[in-house]
Amino acid sequence: MARTEYFGRATNISSSAPFVELHQYLASHVAAIAPFVDQLMRFIRLFMGRFGIARKAEGEIEIAIFEALANAVIHGNHESADKNVDVICRCSMDGEVLVIVRDEGKGFESSAVPDPTEPERLLLTSGHGLYLMRALMDEVSFEENGTVVRMRKRVKTSRG
Repeated sequence: MARTEYFGRATNISSSAPFVELHQYLASHVAAIAPFVDQLMRFIRLFMGRFGIARKAEGEIEIAIFEALANAVIHGNHESADKNVDVICRCSMDGEVLVIVRDEGKGFESSAVPDPTEPERLLLTSGHGLYLMRALMDEVSFEENGTVVRMRKRVKTSRG
């Protein structure tokens, strides 16, 4: 299912806040996505729990991660058994969660993806992933021809 490649603690070069980082590979199987997301959310809760991470923020991060992984497995890697999805999750001590998802596909142009809120697209069962990621996270960017998605969320804590 998932293979842990790297786990460490370091100091963020662009910020003075220390962070913990988890680096894993996910096999390109749809059935592996939900258990992987569960594991990643346990990691996030473990390190962001000291901030009293709000349930709303947890849910938003979880949905965005699920959508990014589904897109990488299905659209990027085409569920190919010989391809993996590379995932980095960084939790900073200043209350920020960064998730980077990289697939081995050919990429895509994010601006060419149709708007799922258009009336003729509202009832479609697919095509909402990018919209949800952008709506739920503070920052979403696509890099390396769309094979890498970088999502950032500043956690709103239940403590203040």
